[in-house]
Amino acid sequence: MEDRGLQVGERGANLEGHRKGKPTYPAYFCGRTAKMVRLLMNVKPALPKGTRDFNAEQVVKRNFIRDTIVGAYERFGFEPLETPAMELLSTLTGKYGTEGDQLLFRILKSGDFLRSADATALSKKDARAVLPEIAEKGLRYDLTVPFARYVVMNQHNLTMPFRRYQVQPVWRADRPQKGRYQEFWQCDADVVGTNSMLSEVEFIQIYHEVFQKLGIKAKLRINNRKILHGMASLIKAHEFFVPICTAIDKMDKIGAEGVREELLKLGLSTEQVTQLEQLLALEGSNMMRLNELADRFASTWIDPKGIEEMWEILSYISQLGLESLEVQFDLSLARGLSYYTGTIFEVVAPDHAIGSISGGGRYDDLTGIFGLPDVSGVGISFGLERLFDILEEQGWPVDFSRTGTRVVFLPFEAQGIPRALECLQQVRAAGIKAELFPDVDVKMGKKVKYADKRGIPFAAVLGSDEIAAGTITLKELATGNQERLSLDELVKRLLA
Repeated sequence: MEDRGLQVGERGANLEGHRKGKPTYPAYFCGRTAKMVRLLMNVKPALPKGTRDFNAEQVVKRNFIRDTIVGAYERFGFEPLETPAMELLSTLTGKYGTEGDQLLFRILKSGDFLRSADATALSKKDARAVLPEIAEKGLRYDLTVPFARYVVMNQHNLTMPFRRYQVQPVWRADRPQKGRYQEFWQCDADVVGTNSMLSEVEFIQIYHEVFQKLGIKAKLRINNRKILHGMASLIKAHEFFVPICTAIDKMDKIGAEGVREELLKLGLSTEQVTQLEQLLALEGSNMMRLNELADRFASTWIDPKGIEEMWEILSYISQLGLESLEVQFDLSLARGLSYYTGTIFEVVAPDHAIGSISGGGRYDDLTGIFGLPDVSGVGISFGLERLFDILEEQGWPVDFSRTGTRVVFLPFEAQGIPRALECLQQVRAAGIKAELFPDVDVKMGKKVKYADKRGIPFAAVLGSDEIAAGTITLKELATGNQERLSLDELVKRLLA
């Protein structure tokens, strides 16, 4: 018990010291404990790498992006859903491929978790052996796998096809760099319970609408994993399908020569790699390349299903005339996530060197790993962080100057506060963002300076003359112009 508080004598000495005005410390703050306290007091605040704070202006801009995407989702009939930030590791692992699993943030068990860990594994510092014993939960890597888990758990309460959108943060233990963070927001939408390619067509329409409203020039790359599987079979390397997709997916990062080296390391022969490169290098329009591939598949036993699906999508898209979205059938698009089985999407902004800004695809049996087989789904995801960075670089399509506080009320004296509160109530009821400067005794110049620093365009001054006359002096801070107005006139002026 002596460690939990001061002894009677210590309390008395401490109290006596304070009576004499001397700083004193209890005995248990001596030595090592006091040193630790001093060290903690000297710790400078910092953020974990790969994360960011957002000030008011940035939050308003991010909300604009989010609202633009959510508005498009809702116009296409999607409904909102939210899932927990953490999931069981049994839910997350094995769904993103080997590289994806390595990027999972794992959460340590509470309590003395090392006591039950394998001593041999601990002594050998074998993380793979120890981790399952000390961590059973992890932060979600994306929103698609948690969505699949939700569908399985709630299958009897859902009407199929089920359409949902979800806007929440995800976490990946990736190396931070421009446009890549360890905590970032995804804006997902998915349809499950249908095999129809019309779902893909609608997602392409959503892409068109969102990027048109954001004013971003976008290029949609589209492919099909069935086509990639057919290409692997065509070069007689179907057993390497997954690692081939992983290697091809790095084309933008390591270039064609880097991909060639990775393919050779997998065990493919030089002839097989050359054949694959020739397929990836097919030229011509979307339909010309698709026809060329169809001809090559037709001379073999390869299933043409992927070709047929791509043909249907491109045929519908050509009829819609999506002038602000370039759609490219790209055989080098692979998307490394292992749960994709059909159509795959990736969107880039050609005018910005920032990587993909959206992606997605079809998964025929993602719910099967949770015990609900044969439920096909397709979804897309926008990267909010990268869209924000692009718009900061090229400029925003809207003016945010009217999004903050429109007017601040500045009563001269305490007797002006009741009138200010009355006016504020009516101004806010009219939908105008307004606030009250709380410190009445501060000089008027300092009050105005506060409003100016905040970027508030108007100040409503309430002195004894205004209160007596039932008016308000409205000052436009940018010009210095001011006018005496009634409350109704002030509301109309601020709404103009």
